[in-house]
Amino acid sequence: MLSFKNDDLYSSIHMSSDSKERWATFFTRYYEKQILNLASDYPEISSIDVDYAALQNFDIALADALLDAPLPILQAAHDALLEYDLPIECKLDAEVRIINVPDKIKIRDLRSNHVGKFISIEGLIRKATEVRPKLAEAGFECLSCGNITTVEQDEAKLKEPAECSHRVCRKKGPFKLNFNHSKFVDAQKIRLQEAPEGLKGGEQPQMLDANVEATLAGKVFPGDRVAMTGLLRVAQRQYQNVKSTTFDLFLDANSIEIQDKEFQDIEILQEDEAKIIELAGRAGIDQAIISSIAPSIYGYEMVKEAIALQLFSGVPKTLPDGSHLRGDIHILLVGDPGIAKSQLLRYVVQLAPRGIYTSGKSSTSAGLTATAIKDEFGDGRWTLEAGALVLADQGIAAVDEMDKMRAEDRSSLHEAMEQQTVSVAKAGIMANLKSRCALLGAANPRYGRFDPYESIAEQINMQPTLLSRFDLIFVLTDVPNEDRDTGIAKHILQSHFAGELASSGFPNEEIEAAMSVIRPVIESDLLRKFIGYAKRINPILTDDAKQQFIDYYVGLRKQGGEGSPIPITARQLEALVRLSEASARTRLSKWVTLDDAKRVIQIVESCLKEVGVDPETGKRDFDVIAVGKSKSQQERIKSIRDIIRELEREAGSAPLEKIVERASKLGFDKDKVEAEITKLVQEAAIFEPVRYSGNYRLTQQ
Repeated sequence: MLSFKNDDLYSSIHMSSDSKERWATFFTRYYEKQILNLASDYPEISSIDVDYAALQNFDIALADALLDAPLPILQAAHDALLEYDLPIECKLDAEVRIINVPDKIKIRDLRSNHVGKFISIEGLIRKATEVRPKLAEAGFECLSCGNITTVEQDEAKLKEPAECSHRVCRKKGPFKLNFNHSKFVDAQKIRLQEAPEGLKGGEQPQMLDANVEATLAGKVFPGDRVAMTGLLRVAQRQYQNVKSTTFDLFLDANSIEIQDKEFQDIEILQEDEAKIIELAGRAGIDQAIISSIAPSIYGYEMVKEAIALQLFSGVPKTLPDGSHLRGDIHILLVGDPGIAKSQLLRYVVQLAPRGIYTSGKSSTSAGLTATAIKDEFGDGRWTLEAGALVLADQGIAAVDEMDKMRAEDRSSLHEAMEQQTVSVAKAGIMANLKSRCALLGAANPRYGRFDPYESIAEQINMQPTLLSRFDLIFVLTDVPNEDRDTGIAKHILQSHFAGELASSGFPNEEIEAAMSVIRPVIESDLLRKFIGYAKRINPILTDDAKQQFIDYYVGLRKQGGEGSPIPITARQLEALVRLSEASARTRLSKWVTLDDAKRVIQIVESCLKEVGVDPETGKRDFDVIAVGKSKSQQERIKSIRDIIRELEREAGSAPLEKIVERASKLGFDKDKVEAEITKLVQEAAIFEPVRYSGNYRLTQQ
């Protein structure tokens, strides 16, 4: 049976005549300055925030009564504010909003005993409707006498007067809604979802709908993390106009607090802080962190080191001119099937304080970024819904099988990765949502296995503009190697053996010994707190580290003279800074040292040797990633286009055998020339006037 009040409190406070006086005393003692400021800004500002801790300190019985039966207590607060003695002629018809209510309740823990109570819930905004006016007081005009009868509207269905309020008329209608004598408030519906970091493995996030009105409407957007406080209510379900005995829960919001501080949701106790500081001071802490990432996966030391730095991330910066430099590190894993890429992604999502996993094969542009949709939520109105990258704000988004995504869906990632925002313009909704997250992607080569003799852009079904936004790209190949294969086999068998012992009731000593090979050096919970603690530190580059980066960058750029391929771009220099800041954070250091610089240069160098090299010449060429074609390939294509242009002028079209003949004289291989011609046809740069004729013409002269 639902209970809406505590009898003792109700009799002692709710029904007493002094509750309004208590609020008046509280306002005078604690909020006089704020009320005077409100009066000077009224009605542009029509609400005042009241800290629950201050109310509890003033009168604990009043504070407890507010939680137990909020409606009369909030009404008394409103009346006390309305009658507050001000030095100016002003009546403050303002809302009293209660903030910082302790003992946050999880959405999945809401029960019938919470109905009618004043509660506070934390989560993230999943959906939000457009802001529209809602009737608060409806003025009905009697069509018989013209009298206006006012009816308060506190339900979803419009309430009409039972009879005319005129003392002579008293007719039961008909009535006409008079907008000039009605009062409207801004209203919006919001769907609140449990934050992903609060879920255990396999749990689906639960949701709660909330009604927000007046100054709260339009305050938050999908992806925002909030603490929402209000009155929990119920709505009866209906099936084909048949009322059910089951009810849905919803929240009438009283206040919304946006929680924008990074990782503040991780509670770090004093003893945790002592452990973290002790860990950071250990020799070999970097290796301990690496060994704690996916210990059940054998090898991939360099990849795990990069993922560790991604978890700690660099420092985001806002420059004096207003431009923003991201601190998040984006990593792409490309490799053969069956080498545990997906397992790595899932482990990182579980380890990250805020992580969301999605598969590119089943993800759309709307599912990854955000969209405006029209559905039943919000009475069929347009709703702004957040996608994975917005929900992972200030965390990590793991996107598997990126190569399986449609081109138009992948294109939506450009803005989210670099500007770290998601823009939506649809159905009159113009919004700019935050997606300040690191992206860990995985992709398979187009033809199954990675070919070291082909460029990465030709083997992955991804645009070069998207590839170039990744700070690090790792190529993981499954090449037979006796020593490595032996290590993998032993590791896998030992993992299964440990699982068998654990499920067979063997002594704990034997299980512990078997588990040692797959047990992380730093337990996941402690490492998660370590990351959250470290991200509060903003390291600064030392002069030695800056000089090391300058020497490395300039030294590589010197290799690319006029007409030579470009070996590195400024984008990689920014990646070096982000990685080095993350490296300093692993030691809880305020300074990026020379060792940090050398460490991250080694990681970046390892990636560039794999993906930033022209497979034909063996030279460094970043155009392989940034443009999708190496310098030698670009020159070959330019020569082929010139040959076609010359043959067109001579004979009107360019036969294939003539193109190959002239290209061979320039030293180009026949097979490569034919392959380039096929690509040019696919790109519509050249065409065959008569299909299969073997004669080609340029699309544009």
